[in-house]
Amino acid sequence: MSRDRRDFLRTGLCLAAATGSFGSLWPRLALAAAPAARLKGAPGDYRALVCVYLQGGNDSFSTVVPIDGPHRSAYDTARRGTGQGAQNGQTNPSDLRIPSAQLLPLGGVLQDGSRFGLHPRMPELRDLFGQGRAALVANVGPLVRPLDGNDYRARRVPVPAQLFSHSDQTVLWQTPQADPSERVGWAGRLADLYHASNANPLLSMNMSIRGENVLQAGRDVLPFFLDEDGAETLGPIDTSNGRSWNQRRRDAFERIMQASYAHPFERAYVARVQSARAAGEMLAAALRNDRLTDGAGNEIGFADDSYAPFWQVFGLPWSRFDDQREPLPGLAAQLLMVARVIRQRSVLQMARQVFYTELGGFDTHDSQNADLPPLLETLSRALAAFDQVLRDPALAADGLVTTFTASEFGRTLSNNGDGTDHGWGGHHFVIGGAVRGAAVYGRLPDLDLANPQTQVGEGRVVPTLSVDQYAATLARWFGLEDALRDTVFPNLAFMTGPKLAIEGPDLGFMRPG
Repeated sequence: MSRDRRDFLRTGLCLAAATGSFGSLWPRLALAAAPAARLKGAPGDYRALVCVYLQGGNDSFSTVVPIDGPHRSAYDTARRGTGQGAQNGQTNPSDLRIPSAQLLPLGGVLQDGSRFGLHPRMPELRDLFGQGRAALVANVGPLVRPLDGNDYRARRVPVPAQLFSHSDQTVLWQTPQADPSERVGWAGRLADLYHASNANPLLSMNMSIRGENVLQAGRDVLPFFLDEDGAETLGPIDTSNGRSWNQRRRDAFERIMQASYAHPFERAYVARVQSARAAGEMLAAALRNDRLTDGAGNEIGFADDSYAPFWQVFGLPWSRFDDQREPLPGLAAQLLMVARVIRQRSVLQMARQVFYTELGGFDTHDSQNADLPPLLETLSRALAAFDQVLRDPALAADGLVTTFTASEFGRTLSNNGDGTDHGWGGHHFVIGGAVRGAAVYGRLPDLDLANPQTQVGEGRVVPTLSVDQYAATLARWFGLEDALRDTVFPNLAFMTGPKLAIEGPDLGFMRPG
């Protein structure tokens, strides 16, 4: 099959899947089952949540590191390596310790006599924290019930199924009740309940820049898929220069879409594809509002300098013109597209949106000293650029958008020779003008590998905050009414007791809406 044929088929499939019809298919072909409720505050104001998913399991204990005191002593013991040879200026490539002098201190973070700092490749995120625009939520993970290491070993308390597995724990993180058999995410549940908060019935509340994910999948409402270049449409399909077969395929596709069908599944499929096409064309038209065109109507660049920080933060030359700019790193390109959609929120008639982006490569079983630093650098720079762009007057979105990180697990405290293995609890960042920043929410864990209460073996740290609490705090700011909280987060009722660093449904890191 030629590349052109593959491109045609890919575009057609993307159109069919643009609202999530693949993977969910017939049980979810209509929005009719969702009630016509509205999120608190909508549609009078706009709010968006942006998930940055760190695929592979980020090593939180190399991201937030003790500088001194008793936590530093325990960290040095846990992270000291045993290998030989030179790598990255170290005499021992398996030694995962980051020297105290290289860490970026987090002002005001003091626990048990220890100060803490960020990885040396994250100065932008350190600055956001210091400016009160970022908060650290400590030791979060999926829980069925609060527990400690002793409970886990004695099997006194139920725990999530299939812990420490990438695929299962990804689902645990993105669903609201730590159940890997449940493929409905908490953002999907929000959309099921509140899709009527947006005046535009064609576009989904949930948009993914990285394809299918459990977080945004609802029972009735599906996410809309786009990529760094926008929505897929049939417009760019090349039918010239001897590609008449492409025109024939395109004509055949159009005939299929315009035909009358007796079978309800056929009618439903055509309706879904037509809806996806219409949504894609609507979004493409809106995204042209920030673009320059030449005399022939071809897009040649951006209309202003609002997006310049994405290039500048990576040290790349900025120009409004497409042919004078270098490509952005993947996460930055995704967040640029999110920013462009947010900018058109009024045109698109959107009052509430949830976006999904992803940065991969965090499964650092090997070569962690080489692989992790550039990932954390990309994360820090992309988050800082996104925050700066949102504050630009052209977007006027400061305080309206909250960005948060997620990852299937933190990694082990212990090292395996030159990397780390699958863990459980991990630290996460929340960024934006509505965040009560410059603070740690929860408790940074004891890093002593011999502590039976905080560990479940092999350096896996027991979470002291649940994903349910983390997500519910974000959802409340988003507009979820307290009366409907248990509908979205049924496991929250069990998040009480002294084994949690913070009890209850609201961790407090968001300002009241």
